[in-house]
Amino acid sequence: MFPVSPEKEKALHAKLEGLGIYEKDLEESFVRSQGKGGQNVNKTSTCVYLRHMPTGVEVKCQKARTQGLNRYYARVLLFEKIERLIKGRESEARQRIEKIRRQKRKRSKRAKEKMLAEKRLQSLKKTGRSFSYPGETD
Repeated sequence: MFPVSPEKEKALHAKLEGLGIYEKDLEESFVRSQGKGGQNVNKTSTCVYLRHMPTGVEVKCQKARTQGLNRYYARVLLFEKIERLIKGRESEARQRIEKIRRQKRKRSKRAKEKMLAEKRLQSLKKTGRSFSYPGETD
């Protein structure tokens, strides 16, 4: 159906069915893309517009130059959007954002002191390794 590997296609269908999104509930239309792409964009309708009838969620995708890939990407976007609506806090996107937030959080005083102590120790090791020839002055 889509110009992607069968594994990716199966994974997408499994995800969509997991959330209760079925092909019969989707309204799909194709419109002309905008922006870069030259003659291909001007002549063909590669932009995909998807609407999930039960929830009313709408997605428009013109990520790729081909209609087939855009159909795939539109379904991925639709899945992510509906997942955020349904699951909210436990969705993958939310987890990824929280992980980045934790990584950027300021270190505690104790953790910072420990890290700096390790750096000093490493510095001492390196200065101890420096070799000087006899008669050479630093």
